[in-house]
Amino acid sequence: MEHTFSIDGPLDAARTLARYALWGEDAASLLVGDVFRRAVKVDGQWRGYSLTWRGGVDDARLTVAVPGARSARDLDSAVADARWILGAHLDLETFARAVKGDRVLGALVPRLPGLRPTLTPRPFEMLVGSVCAQQVNLTFACTVRGRLVRRFGEPVSVDGATVYAFPEPERLAGVAPAELRAMQFTTRKAEYIVGLARAAASGEIDLDGLAACPNDDVIAAVTAVRGFGRWSAEWFLCRGLGRGDVCPAGDLGVRRAFEHFYNRGKPLDERAIRRRAAAWGPHQNLAVHYLLAGHRLAPSPHPPATARAAGAGAP
Repeated sequence: MEHTFSIDGPLDAARTLARYALWGEDAASLLVGDVFRRAVKVDGQWRGYSLTWRGGVDDARLTVAVPGARSARDLDSAVADARWILGAHLDLETFARAVKGDRVLGALVPRLPGLRPTLTPRPFEMLVGSVCAQQVNLTFACTVRGRLVRRFGEPVSVDGATVYAFPEPERLAGVAPAELRAMQFTTRKAEYIVGLARAAASGEIDLDGLAACPNDDVIAAVTAVRGFGRWSAEWFLCRGLGRGDVCPAGDLGVRRAFEHFYNRGKPLDERAIRRRAAAWGPHQNLAVHYLLAGHRLAPSPHPPATARAAGAGAP
């Protein structure tokens, strides 16, 4: 089964999805050439799907195919998953008008037409990813995350390629931290991942229910779990829940981008960054995404992004 569709507003699918290969192969969101593959769970069974695209930024046509699909529900679930990953609901045109007068974003948006932040469909996956990215460079974060996914996730074949379903909380809740240590997770990170898995599996924290909560409640719930601070919670709001009115000002990459574009490379503290970002209101998430992407394009005296950087909440 397959379905071809378009989304409202501009979309550069290739540039948007490129981050899945930027720091290494993503075993759960596999991008090879111009084919993106992932698994979605439908009625207790994992279904693999592929996403391909054609056309230009203003007339992109997307095709989701689910080999061996048994019902329209399989296809509908895969399409919904793909749309979320692509940030299809984000209003880029309103954002572009809102920041047109900004001396930096007013130039970056036309330079990167159709660029959207990728969103993670499953809260548990998003939060485990944030642990992987704490205090390490993003290439290493991708490496250890891949080891976790291949060891504990379910392999799913999609047109001859293998993609792994991200392990569910119930699977990781029973894992000994020592098993994760063998994958080069630190002792604390191993404990954080297992602790989150146990909290989610037991119902101590309702990760799916957070989508209905205000930002402050989400931050409180996430930071109540050992190992997760405001940095993780704000990236979860941005790249897990797709909230527009959030700026992860404690992120190193975000700070570097603001300093580069707005302060001639001189240091800025979180308070100053939040104050400037607040002026963008519901467009802060998109603004940060464009600043990070623009900063990667610009010559910089700083080394490659580490842990709290460049969308580290979504490695």
